[in-house]
Amino acid sequence: MNRYFLGVDLGGTKSHALISDESGRALGLGICGPGNHESVGYEEMAHVLAEVTNQALTGAGIERKDLCAAGFGIAGYDWDSELQAMQASIDPLGLNCPQALVNDALIGLVAGAEDGWGIAVVAGTGCNCWGWDDQHRTGRVTGHGPDMAEGAGAGDLVAMAVQAVSLAWSRRGKATALSQAMIERVGARDLDDLIEGLCTFRYFVDAPFAPRIFELAEAGDEVANDLIRQAGEALGSLAVGVIRQLELESLSFDVVLVGRLYEGGARLVDPLRQVIQAEAPQARLVKLVAPPVVGGVLLAMDQVGESITDAREQLIGTTCALFQNLI
Repeated sequence: MNRYFLGVDLGGTKSHALISDESGRALGLGICGPGNHESVGYEEMAHVLAEVTNQALTGAGIERKDLCAAGFGIAGYDWDSELQAMQASIDPLGLNCPQALVNDALIGLVAGAEDGWGIAVVAGTGCNCWGWDDQHRTGRVTGHGPDMAEGAGAGDLVAMAVQAVSLAWSRRGKATALSQAMIERVGARDLDDLIEGLCTFRYFVDAPFAPRIFELAEAGDEVANDLIRQAGEALGSLAVGVIRQLELESLSFDVVLVGRLYEGGARLVDPLRQVIQAEAPQARLVKLVAPPVVGGVLLAMDQVGESITDAREQLIGTTCALFQNLI
């Protein structure tokens, strides 16, 4: 008789649920919008959970009672004090099986780290960093951005680019092609109009502008290149903190790079690598290629003693195929 496992990834922009059997064969996928309680509230979080789970169950052709375990990666689940509210949003699913609830960075780690432990450095719109050692001791940063000296996501990179344009406008900094790029982005008349519009909130330049910064760096803009280097070093510093918390300095382990900002390539990753390997020379950087929800399924399997290493390869392959067919 087959055993079935549910993984859920509740994100800040989109949410997924995935069901597989014990061999790692992905059977059902659910897709919905954001489920982060910090942006949508707990009521909507519960609604998204129900929607993606129901879709995955329908796709797999099974019922709730057939599930052996579930693993939930939840964006915004940062503190133990939130557990009760999180569980209250999950309980209406009516799952009668072991469950694991973690921050969504950790399912990215489980999905990408060959041994199921190490460190995940997330760089999407924002940034985050969590880690597990081989005993599942947890290390982490706050995930609360620049106020906590953790500003290295796409939104933070763009904010630094806006500051660089302001510095250029006031002649306190170097001239940069970022100025003209932002003028074109918002439809400003000229640099003076851009700066005035940014200050009076007529114009906004936010996270989706980040790829343009990489393009200008590739074209030779010194300021853009320096901003990307700073972001890479800042991401590396998040990992260094978690390395020290878990005392991994002398060990060999995976650092999983999670998020779209890493599509910028070596300009971002190389300075990140240098900062990390100065602290932990044997750390291996691995870019996550599987959807993070894979880590939710593997986490569920781990709850009941299933081997996640045996199922990992097939689960990644069949899940990627399922995504290609449905997205």
